[in-house]
Amino acid sequence: MSDAESRHTELMAQARRHLIRYLGGEFPDILIERAAGSYVYDDRGRRILDFTSGQMCSTLGHNHPAVVDAIRRSSGRAFHLFSGLLSPEVVELGRQLTALLPPSLAKVIFLNTGSESTEVAIRMAKLATGRWEVAALAGSFHGFTGTAVGATYTVGRRGFGPPVPGNFAIPAPNAYRCPVRHCRDACDLTCLETGFEMLDAQSAGALAACVAEPILSTGGVVVPPPGYFPRLKTLCEARGMLLVLDEAQTAFGRVGANFAFEQDGAVPDLLALSKTLGGGLPLAATVTTDAIEAACHEAHFVHVTSHVSDPLPAAVGLAVLEVLAREHLAERAAVMGKRLEAGLRALQERYEVIGDVRGRGLLWGVELVRDRASRQPNAELGARITRRCLELGLSMNITSLPRLASVWRIAPPLTVSEAELDEGLAILDRALREGLTGR
Repeated sequence: MSDAESRHTELMAQARRHLIRYLGGEFPDILIERAAGSYVYDDRGRRILDFTSGQMCSTLGHNHPAVVDAIRRSSGRAFHLFSGLLSPEVVELGRQLTALLPPSLAKVIFLNTGSESTEVAIRMAKLATGRWEVAALAGSFHGFTGTAVGATYTVGRRGFGPPVPGNFAIPAPNAYRCPVRHCRDACDLTCLETGFEMLDAQSAGALAACVAEPILSTGGVVVPPPGYFPRLKTLCEARGMLLVLDEAQTAFGRVGANFAFEQDGAVPDLLALSKTLGGGLPLAATVTTDAIEAACHEAHFVHVTSHVSDPLPAAVGLAVLEVLAREHLAERAAVMGKRLEAGLRALQERYEVIGDVRGRGLLWGVELVRDRASRQPNAELGARITRRCLELGLSMNITSLPRLASVWRIAPPLTVSEAELDEGLAILDRALREGLTGR
């Protein structure tokens, strides 16, 4: 055994000995030593194409020079302050971020993670309305902190005791697997209307907010149909509820626009941002209106963490916004997304096990089935081919929801090249062929 292999074996043994398993399974036998652009590099010298953009965060690719430079410059000045103090970077990021948004979304707080941004949005909605009931879509993922996990219906609910009271699920608009067994491949919003009828029946009269992802990513890359969000906002307004949109994975170019809600036709009352704002560093934000901010302030809103409004991640956020604008990455994502979609649909024509392909921009889901007639999920095949892809040099994420779906979530960085897209599609093609034929 070589020295490098001995070192790898020892490190993996130490990982198993000391690290808490947080993935629901064992850690893969792989150690990443560095990353750059669309690739990560392991300690055995392998180059792996990353179609997950890290944890959906490295939308500029790994270690983008502008992000590295922002970290270097900020480290020479200040990277952490007392939470009650502001830095020029935080103020400027607030100005630039809100300038990208509709005029109604004028006030922002800078945080750490997506869980925290949703947490703050829901807390502010409750405080501003004086109510405490929250609706979210079945299949949603909004985080693991106390309030956010109460509105999460994919993972993290079982075995941890009762969630925050007052949380309700409404059916997700999955046209491929209609939750109310009404539609097939064309959602007519019956799920939404029925969901709110059920919500009214269960409510104690204290409806505060509805929180939703523009595309349910962890829930299987479910894309709501046109008209869904305007109708959702109308239903919320009729009940005095605030609309919270969680754009952790869809903002800042990912779907071919700065924000997915621009494509969906409904401006939220509160907007939760994270992942795609930080260029791979922990940075999140909650944005809301002047009126909601004022109401919360009058009600003594407090949300102080050790790293609220830190200057270093704010400097990185400014770099991310600058690169997005300079390199026209939202427009690029729309163009490159069409190339990716064409490649995925070509694979769908070739392989019966691909039941559905759906997405926007550079966020796509590929749903695996045993056959297209029954649409029975094929989680075992999906897991096996995902492992084979990694062996061949392609990192992908699969979301397997019990009883519902087994879906590849494909989200390369916005800086991905045509050659890299073609490389990833070729690896996926080979892994599918080998997984189905054994050769």
